[in-house]
Amino acid sequence: MMKSILIITCLLLSVMATAQTKYEQGMRKAFELWEAGKPNEAANIFERIAQAEPDNWLPPYYVSQIHVFQSFSEKDKEKLVPQLKTAQDFLNDAKAISKNNPEIMVLEAQMLTAWIVFDGQKYGMTYSGKISELYNKAAQIAPENPRVVLGKAEWDIGAAKWFGKSTEAYCEDLKRAETLFATFTPEGEFYPQGGGSRVVQVMAENNCND
Repeated sequence: MMKSILIITCLLLSVMATAQTKYEQGMRKAFELWEAGKPNEAANIFERIAQAEPDNWLPPYYVSQIHVFQSFSEKDKEKLVPQLKTAQDFLNDAKAISKNNPEIMVLEAQMLTAWIVFDGQKYGMTYSGKISELYNKAAQIAPENPRVVLGKAEWDIGAAKWFGKSTEAYCEDLKRAETLFATFTPEGEFYPQGGGSRVVQVMAENNCND
């Protein structure tokens, strides 16, 4: 009897290890493709992993993030609308799995910003308040998260420029984000950790290094 239990236990552990290995291999492959300039192929892998890992918020988060990032440079509304619809669908999946997650809040704010970038006259008034609300809530939950600090600073800078105001006051926020990126440790291998190069770019664009 004891021998049978040990065999079953070993088999279960073996299956769990194999499943974990497949998940890790899939995630690493998706990131490699993304870094190699193949975001659509990466999104397809993240999507398949999301189907296999229904309780894991990271795969749908990355599917959404890829589509959001691509939307910022998309000028064709016929392509933009389905792209952001897909981003919204997977964002909803991630939110359902992980509630009050500041990383997801930042991504949702970025998604709404993509609409404003596409057509500020049409979507500016509709989404501006929601975006500010998302960044403020994320900042309350995770004030030391560098992506939260950077995202909020970028949004504030964009709003200041829209109204013809100086952005100098937000340089301190960007410098703080830069410092946080230098010391930030993600919760796991596949948790969000990007943004360090972006903060350097935004600081240069706004003369924060002078």
